[in-house]
Amino acid sequence: METKQFQAESKRLLEMMINSIYSKREVFLRELISNASDAIDKIYYKALTDDSLRFDKDSYYIKVVADKENRTLKILDTGIGMTKDDLENNLGIIAKSGSLAFKNENEIKDGHDIIGQFGVGFYAAFMVADVVTVISKALGSDEANKWESKGAQGYTITPHEKESVGTEIILKIHENTEDENYDEFLDEYHLKTIIKKYSDFIRYPIKMDVTGSRPKEGSEDEVEDYIEEQVVNSMVPIWKKNKNELTEEDYEKFYSEKHYGFDKPLKSLHITVDGTVRYNAILFIPENMPYDYYSKEYEKGLELYSNGVLIMNKCSDLLPDYFSFVKGMVDSEDLSLNISREILQHDRQLKLIAKNINKKIKSELQSLLKNEREKYNTFYKSFGRQLKYGVYSDFGRDKEVLQDLLMFYSSKEKQMVTLDEYVSRMPEEQKYIYYASGESNERIEKLPQTELVSEKGFEILYFTEEIDEFAIKMLMTYKEKEFKSVSSGDLGIEADESEKSTESEDQDNKELFEHMKNVLTGKVKDVRISKRLKTHPVCLSTDGEVSIEMEKILAAMPDNQNIKADKILEINVNHDVFKSLKTAFETDKEKVNLYTNLLYSQALLIEGLPIADPVEFTNDICKVMV
Repeated sequence: METKQFQAESKRLLEMMINSIYSKREVFLRELISNASDAIDKIYYKALTDDSLRFDKDSYYIKVVADKENRTLKILDTGIGMTKDDLENNLGIIAKSGSLAFKNENEIKDGHDIIGQFGVGFYAAFMVADVVTVISKALGSDEANKWESKGAQGYTITPHEKESVGTEIILKIHENTEDENYDEFLDEYHLKTIIKKYSDFIRYPIKMDVTGSRPKEGSEDEVEDYIEEQVVNSMVPIWKKNKNELTEEDYEKFYSEKHYGFDKPLKSLHITVDGTVRYNAILFIPENMPYDYYSKEYEKGLELYSNGVLIMNKCSDLLPDYFSFVKGMVDSEDLSLNISREILQHDRQLKLIAKNINKKIKSELQSLLKNEREKYNTFYKSFGRQLKYGVYSDFGRDKEVLQDLLMFYSSKEKQMVTLDEYVSRMPEEQKYIYYASGESNERIEKLPQTELVSEKGFEILYFTEEIDEFAIKMLMTYKEKEFKSVSSGDLGIEADESEKSTESEDQDNKELFEHMKNVLTGKVKDVRISKRLKTHPVCLSTDGEVSIEMEKILAAMPDNQNIKADKILEINVNHDVFKSLKTAFETDKEKVNLYTNLLYSQALLIEGLPIADPVEFTNDICKVMV
């Protein structure tokens, strides 16, 4: 029996295919099942034009049989089969695809498509097998043949007995090594898992003999094993079904079966597009944030299918980072894949799909915000921070996409509100969108800096997350309204006559404030009369782009660059404390120094900033008490 050499390529090519092209060994089963599906498809297409052929779908199937004892794995199909010439041409010439030739010779209709196009998927079998045997009988032929190979050494083709039309592929599975466990490719459960993962939506039944246990007849205590043939794949994917036939329970079941999350989806999107690029998608907006969502371990992306065959488990290119919480899948017939069917050759089609998906997700979130506010609040509690990161990232490139989805707690409404809702309520005389930053809503409400804005009846947005102020700084304006911190040096509020400091009062206090500024050299930029304080004696405001909250956040970062806000110590001249300050300034400068340091420390504590020397602070309090 003559051993023939592979005609087209060298031993190096086959070694590269086995060791380099595929990222996971388990995909060999995906490739062989896809080839089997193609073989059945070919009978279907022939039946469309050949009246002598009757295509009864129930008669066609794929079967996977594991034999642990003999260490073989068999994949058989009832497809079109191969002649001796087919075996020679399709399996003897690496990278020649019989499916691609068939596709080019036949006009493919009826929503079907031939999966295999490159003719290399078959050789993935050598990743797990010492010997690959193919026994095949072609449709319309009385003869069967056996093709067999041990890899790069070559192959043999000999006559063989086979009653039915179709193909059997028999793999002699490798023995285990120190690094690789090949036994798993003979394990019934593991094989089912691989089939469900990659080939669950192959349109023909994939059968397996599954072992089970049951009570032995006539005995209450004994059990017996039995073997039952089961169909392990779903065949008809949910995304190919009519939306009108599906219920919310169907989508929830799919969400659970695909292990997209342990929660229930908050919203599902079923997308069917027949445009420049055809695709189907099922997308889910989860209710709860995954435990690892903000960790390096979290992988964003959608499952990517080509003709119902899983190509990528996490295709990150389909989602922007700010929508990375979305789960689901996309199936397209129009993707240009490389020979391993794992990597896209070029991404034009993918970019078109991603662009459309992005619009659909935003539209769904806007609909949720408008029509199902309670659900949107639940969503925002889990993923609102991610939207803010999206506004801030890439120098605000996507801020216009996301700004209408943002929400913040309102001082007036006592609930989360959108920027649009805030602006729609602004009085005519209000110039800015006011916000206050702090660790919690409760702490912000007590901030002295909010007094003037609140007294004017202006709404304040509360920023309690570290990203909030950074995102707003990137946003800059909303509907031509500038954002303004209540701690900003200029609030843009016209003071009443009674609130205005007279020039003589400013002049009277100038020397005192200069003295206090000198006491606090290096700690504050200036000491000023406050126009915002009503009941509190002192507060800090800022001058410049860096706020006190931003300073705290930057200080907590690993690469802390010691960036500080330009702080202004503001004094309420109508408070009794100020009277004590003035009296002390006239009689006891040391006491002024003591009061100044205490007021500065008080302002730091109000802001949640650390006091540089707590011992000195407590000693100063004792001095006042004495």
